[in-house]
Amino acid sequence: MKKIVLTVSVAIIMLSCNSVKNVDTSTIAQASTLLSSLSSNSTVQQITSLFNLLDTDHNDAISSSEAIGSVSENFDVLDTDNSSNLNLTELTGLLDLLK
Repeated sequence: MKKIVLTVSVAIIMLSCNSVKNVDTSTIAQASTLLSSLSSNSTVQQITSLFNLLDTDHNDAISSSEAIGSVSENFDVLDTDNSSNLNLTELTGLLDLLK
């Protein structure tokens, strides 16, 4: 329950920021829902879906401004190549954090 409340709170905060005014709110809602449903039993397919939802500029990378929830909270840990972006391989590291 705490995870859901936090994820919804992050989505609301993001929606109120000027930098994400042009972002499709349904995409953020879908990403928030998927992120809150992730668990230690989640699959790479679910992470791939999350990646595609978060990559709003479609450059095959998630920037810190595109990250939400636990992806944002663990961005520096997940960014193993220190590129300031997460690729799909790095985002799958989220599965290890959920265990």
